[in-house]
Amino acid sequence: MNSDLFSSENMATPATAPGMTQQNAKSVKYALDGECYARQGSMIAYRGDLQFEKQGQGVGKFLKRAVTGEGLALMAVRGRGEVWFAHEAANCFLIDLAPGDGLTVNGRNVLCFDPSLSYEIKVVKGAGMVGGGLFNSEFSGQGRLAVMCEGNPLVIPVSPQSPVFVDTDAVVGWSSGLQTALHRSQSLGSMLRGGSGEAVQLRLDGEGFVIVRPSELRPEKAAGN
Repeated sequence: MNSDLFSSENMATPATAPGMTQQNAKSVKYALDGECYARQGSMIAYRGDLQFEKQGQGVGKFLKRAVTGEGLALMAVRGRGEVWFAHEAANCFLIDLAPGDGLTVNGRNVLCFDPSLSYEIKVVKGAGMVGGGLFNSEFSGQGRLAVMCEGNPLVIPVSPQSPVFVDTDAVVGWSSGLQTALHRSQSLGSMLRGGSGEAVQLRLDGEGFVIVRPSELRPEKAAGN
C-alpha cells in the first residue's frame, strides 16, 4: 500500500531511550519504565503493559477549583511501554528544567511531565475576581515538562525597566522569578460605558519571560476545564 500517509515523519518508531520525546508538532511520546503524570484524557495511544490511574480531588497538588472551575485533572501512568499524549491538536513543546529553574504554567496548558519535577498550585492575588483562571502550577527541580498552546506561542522578555502586561485569557506561563499582579487599564467611566473588553491584565515585573498564546481562551474552552 502506497501513500504519503506512511511517510517517515508520520510513522511511530520504537523508543531508543526512556523518557519524553516529541513525536510531532501536535503530540508527545513517553517511553515509560516506571511512572509519569499527564492531563486526564490526553492519552491517544499506547503499547505495552501500562495502567492509567485517575488522580482525584485531594490527591497530589493539582486540585479542581470549585470556585473558578480551574486547575488540572491529572492521571498517573505506570508500567512499562510507550504512550502518546495530545490534546485537541494543540502545538506541543518540551521544556527541560534544571535545578534552580522555575516555570509557572496555566493548568490548561500542561500536557505531561516527569515525576521527578516538583509542583504546587499558586494563585495571582485577586485573580478569582476575573475569568483568567489564574490558578497556576509552578514547576521546579530537574526533569522534562510538555506544555501545549493553540497556535504558535509568543515569548516576550521581561526586564526591570520593561514590565509586560498580558491578557489573563491568553497567558500560557512565565518564569517563576517574576512578580505578578492584576492591572486595570480602564477607567471606571469607560467600564460603565461598556469598556473595550480589555479591562484587566496580568502585570509581570522583574527579569525573565512570559509566554502567551495568539488568541484569547474561548468561553466553551474555559467552561470545560
